[in-house]
Amino acid sequence: MKKKILIVDDEVNIGLLLSKFLTRDGFEVAHAVSGASALEFLSKETFDLILCDYRLHDTDGREILIKVKENYPSTSVIIITGYSDIKLAVELIKLGAYDYITKPLYPDEILNTIKKALAPQQTLKETKSSTDSNATQEHGTDAVNDDEYIDGKSEASSSLFKQIQLIAPTSYSIILTGKSGTGKECVAKTIHLNSLRREKPFVAMDCGSLTKDLATSEFFGHEKGAFTGALFTKIGHFEQANGGTLFLDEVGNLSYEIQATLLRAVQERKVKRIGSTKEIELDVRIIVATNEDLAVNIGKGTFREDLFHRFNEFSIHLPSLKERGNDILIFANKFLAVANTELNKKIRGFSDGVKACFLNYSWPGNVRELRNVVRRLALLTDSNEIQVDALPLELLNYVKVFEPDQPIVHMKADIAKKPLGLKNAAQEAEYDAILSVLIKVNFNKTKAAQILKIDRKTLYNKMKAIRLDG
Repeated sequence: MKKKILIVDDEVNIGLLLSKFLTRDGFEVAHAVSGASALEFLSKETFDLILCDYRLHDTDGREILIKVKENYPSTSVIIITGYSDIKLAVELIKLGAYDYITKPLYPDEILNTIKKALAPQQTLKETKSSTDSNATQEHGTDAVNDDEYIDGKSEASSSLFKQIQLIAPTSYSIILTGKSGTGKECVAKTIHLNSLRREKPFVAMDCGSLTKDLATSEFFGHEKGAFTGALFTKIGHFEQANGGTLFLDEVGNLSYEIQATLLRAVQERKVKRIGSTKEIELDVRIIVATNEDLAVNIGKGTFREDLFHRFNEFSIHLPSLKERGNDILIFANKFLAVANTELNKKIRGFSDGVKACFLNYSWPGNVRELRNVVRRLALLTDSNEIQVDALPLELLNYVKVFEPDQPIVHMKADIAKKPLGLKNAAQEAEYDAILSVLIKVNFNKTKAAQILKIDRKTLYNKMKAIRLDG
């Protein structure tokens, strides 16, 4: 069946040329000369793709894009713009556009972009093998590094992927935001590896617990004898990253005083080691990450607005793992391939019950938590498939994923195997009561103890006695 394309362009001649060109290439094409007529077409027919000029006499491509994604989310949208504006392009990608094309238009470029939009998503060159992790496990081959970027198929992952593609070739400073464990350092490294700086250093620095004196030395370095204990010359992280990328993690935790010392280096790309009068000129791309809202911190007076704007030439928000839907299983398979290599095992995958539990769990620790859980499961599994009874208790609170006739967890199965008697019956009843309360309070042990009207120590002891302590 031919793919259907709607061209939206108020320049009739361009629309006709595109229509003829795409029709010759086997597409079924319609042409709308305004935003209003485009929406009328969409109300009557289903299109696989929309090729829309950004500037229309009655609206713009942004508004068309928003309406299409609200009402026809499965339809791909490519925007045609008259000039290259990276910020506009990224805004369009965030709103759901597949891609954008700048004028003048070249037939081969248009056709190539359309075919990509209508085909399954492609991955970054450096991370192609990540999406083949299922095959990797089935054949028992070596896994790739577990800090490698994983490209999912969800809308959230697709948007993130597009933003990385757009920003990587530039030298813009970037703020990465997102909850803890969403993979900000991994994304920063991926941007670096897909930039023109890929052959130069990628230097990561955790800003979470830096004191002022330590921060100055870590950022800028020091000369031998610059202060008591300076027994050798130290090259700072800025200097180490020269020509490449400097990644500053948890930048929101820097004190206001440290931010002031950082501002000049960020502005001028010049540093002086402690104890030296010589300025060192640098060519460094800066990517920072935070799980805080820096705009809120500016309002509170805990983060410098001028430093924020130096960092914020571009920003990318990383979705939580739960927002990525079935991509959770792609991540899990990738981490299992890594664990197989680490442990010299050949576990092929996860049972349906484990998959269901993975998809229903909230993953408060995001990608980092999933990676740790999978590594633990691989360690505990001696068979070809990871089963439900190996799961940690925090995942088993989603009991709806199990068959009604199956024991909720292996500890209950152990109790059921024991001879009947009042002691065993009481133990099973106590188990059910404790588990029920823990599920209701999302495994908050303090709240559970309050509801059960026992102290935390007693709760811990009872959990340990029936192996509910994970």
